[in-house]
Amino acid sequence: MFLTSTAYPQRRIFLFWLPLAASWLLMGLEGPVLQAVIARLGDIQTQLAAFGIVSSLEIAIESPVIMLLATSTALATSGRNYRVLRRLVFWLNTLVTIVAILVAFTPLFDVIVRRIMGIPGPIADAAQPGLMIMVGWSAAIGFRRFVQGVLIRHGQTRWVGYGTMARLFSSAGTGIVLAVLTSLPGVYIASIALMAGVVTEALFVAVVARPTIRRAFEKPASSSADAINFTDVLKFHTPLAATSLLTLLAQPLVGAGLARMPHPRETLAAWPVIWGILFIFRSAAFALPEAVIALVSDRLRRESVRRFCRTVGVASSAAMLCLAATPLVNLYLRHLAGIPDLLARLITPGLLLFVPMPFINSIHSWYRGLLMSARKTGVIYWGMGINLTLTGAVIFAGVLMRFPGIEVAVLSLDVALLVELFYLRGKT
Repeated sequence: MFLTSTAYPQRRIFLFWLPLAASWLLMGLEGPVLQAVIARLGDIQTQLAAFGIVSSLEIAIESPVIMLLATSTALATSGRNYRVLRRLVFWLNTLVTIVAILVAFTPLFDVIVRRIMGIPGPIADAAQPGLMIMVGWSAAIGFRRFVQGVLIRHGQTRWVGYGTMARLFSSAGTGIVLAVLTSLPGVYIASIALMAGVVTEALFVAVVARPTIRRAFEKPASSSADAINFTDVLKFHTPLAATSLLTLLAQPLVGAGLARMPHPRETLAAWPVIWGILFIFRSAAFALPEAVIALVSDRLRRESVRRFCRTVGVASSAAMLCLAATPLVNLYLRHLAGIPDLLARLITPGLLLFVPMPFINSIHSWYRGLLMSARKTGVIYWGMGINLTLTGAVIFAGVLMRFPGIEVAVLSLDVALLVELFYLRGKT
């Protein structure tokens, strides 16, 4: 193992985790940057709401591949294992691309968006071209997360951060250039920019990972107690893929609820801005499971990493509070993001209610990392099932009672993640 001390100093954990956190943070910045571009074009509310629908559906479609990062980090220990994982990636990428094509180009779009989600017609009309543009999104995500997992497993976390930096520059640059030089609607510009960014990142990690793959995997095969076959990989990854699907279904579920609560057009436009800002402050926690998998190997090291996870959670929620509860939030929303006053008044209360989420997420990531390291991925699946059930129940109650949409959506996600955390804690 590339880290060999008996107990890890916090600085050593920090240096391993930092590039992963930077990668998530840069990904989190991508949404707000593109939202700021949309906010400076025409038909702001419709285009922001449509971009939120496109993002939530694309993320749901990519759910089978999103956890390839954890699977690759945990299992890419030999050349044989790497080749088995590569075969899984091929089939998963084929599957998600077919699903993306069906959703974007067939009557399935109307069934999902107009009937099931209940999205108003103008927003649905604006969203469909974005889905058509992004049919290759999930496959690119699957490939780069597989390769990033290999890099993390072999201690090359810095390349993960550099790759996401390249992605952000590509997507932001594409969005700004298209906004200046064309008259395309906001959703078109944002979707093209997202595709440009993720393809850039995938190509980058493919190139920089070649020396690591050659050194670690292109050696004569040898017997290993850790050798896996395709069935083993499926047993490990399937619960994680199902967990990811349930996780990412929460966003279309919230969107469907907001569409049925008071002032749907405004709340659907405000929600992706709230979610984008929250993502930034959760990014530090999103980087923790892979760090836990790679670093925890005995009780002494476990305590060091656990303490680090707690510190990340406290710092992240404190930072979000500094934004949401001070004039900084108005400075960002009105002057940097270009959000109209009507939407800003909906966004600020949602951010305040979301302040506990980064801390909860950090502790949640600690338990998930432990369970994945122990290969107890089925427990993670059932935990997410509890989470989604609670989210749906609170959203349904909010629709029936005609409560304010943003507040209901935020509280449903806060409470659901907290309950899931306690479930996972009981299983570790």
